[in-house]
Amino acid sequence: MDAVFIDLDGTLTDPKPGITGCLQYALERHGLPVPHQDELTWCIGPPMQESLRTLAGSEAGGAQMLIHYRERYAEVGLFENKVYDGIPEALAALRAAGPRLYVATSKPRVYAERILEHFGLAEHFLRIFGSELDGANVRKTDLLRFALSETGENPANAMMIGDREHDAIGARAHGIRPIGVLWGYGSPEELELAGMTRLLERPAQLATLL
Repeated sequence: MDAVFIDLDGTLTDPKPGITGCLQYALERHGLPVPHQDELTWCIGPPMQESLRTLAGSEAGGAQMLIHYRERYAEVGLFENKVYDGIPEALAALRAAGPRLYVATSKPRVYAERILEHFGLAEHFLRIFGSELDGANVRKTDLLRFALSETGENPANAMMIGDREHDAIGARAHGIRPIGVLWGYGSPEELELAGMTRLLERPAQLATLL
């Protein structure tokens, strides 16, 4: 493998407090019932626009909730986050093995860059690919198409590591090998059905992929 694309939420960091807390804030601002954070973890991974549209029940409502969500997330929520144990060491070992490392997240790039810098992970990656605030490249299929065009990487010699089905769907659309991680928010059943070719149980196994 010459290139490894890695998801952010649920793969490198656990974003549950920040994402679910901001969802609660957006729901409250929108006048909707506010469930417990544990009931909102299904929103971690998919494009946030889609999750908010589902919660609001309409396209217009979802768009308004996105504004409220970002009010809190941009200042507080993005740092209510935790690097998974073993990730810094695993990234260092993976990079030492030779492949070029990139982040590929549906989270807006401006937030992803701040998170990775804040937690000292940015140094491991050549580039950080994320969506734009206007929604461009929010789907993993579009994001990876853009990343491949920007980097010139051969998809046949690349892998995508992530914790949700969207990572596998995006990777397989371009002939990239999808690898699933089980410490995030996707179940083994979800990842297997999506076509992940291998499932990892702990971060230390990342360095064994090559």
